[in-house]
Amino acid sequence: MSEHGSGMRHIATFCGQCNCGCPELFLADGAPPEREVVITDDFGQRIEMSREQLAVLVADVKSGVLDAVLAPVG
Repeated sequence: MSEHGSGMRHIATFCGQCNCGCPELFLADGAPPEREVVITDDFGQRIEMSREQLAVLVADVKSGVLDAVLAPVG
């Protein structure tokens, strides 16, 4: 895990198959617990959440809650 910016530890890049500024996941060292997980997008926006919120999101993804979002429309 590398450092990125002030106290941001890079955890994962989502996509990474291009050079377009893919979404990334960081841990913000020194941030308040409710804001220590940071997800950035390729438009310069960011989402800040707690580790507990991230755990719920990961559990939901693993259980298939978001599968319908990825299903083709038609």
